[in-house]
Amino acid sequence: MIQQIISHTPVYVWALLAFLVYRGVLAAKDRELPLGKLFIIPVVMLGLSLTAMNGHGLLGAGVWGVWLAGMLAAVLVTWTAGGAEIAVNREAGIVTQRGSWTPLLLMIAIFVTKYTVAVVSAMHPEVQRQLLFVVAVNGLFGVFNGVFIGRLLRCVAAYVRQPAAALA
Repeated sequence: MIQQIISHTPVYVWALLAFLVYRGVLAAKDRELPLGKLFIIPVVMLGLSLTAMNGHGLLGAGVWGVWLAGMLAAVLVTWTAGGAEIAVNREAGIVTQRGSWTPLLLMIAIFVTKYTVAVVSAMHPEVQRQLLFVVAVNGLFGVFNGVFIGRLLRCVAAYVRQPAAALA
């Protein structure tokens, strides 16, 4: 059965997984990035999550509320839990990020969740009519996205807060 599932998976899915692993390994190292590049992975992960959500299913548009609740909770936790201080050079437009394996783990978690939901839904379409399944999946996507968005907001806030004297 596993062989059937894997063999019926489109090639682009494996290419996406390779890209996510590559970006996750890069994120594990300290690096300097232009502020704009910090948006790439959160936007890609947001797209992956949102394309997996179904606003026409059991909850209807309520899936967006479940996703939003999970996302806001994770943004709040990520914002308040903080982490390493973020170094900014506004003159060069650069943000220095400490390396972390968290982005790789989150990217793999989103990928595995989306893949699993697709496989389970294809094999057992009735799960899309189970409230607990729909709420859990959409809430989980919200939490994953919230961590990425929270990390991004911390970087943007550090960039904006840099003292004007540092710019001179």
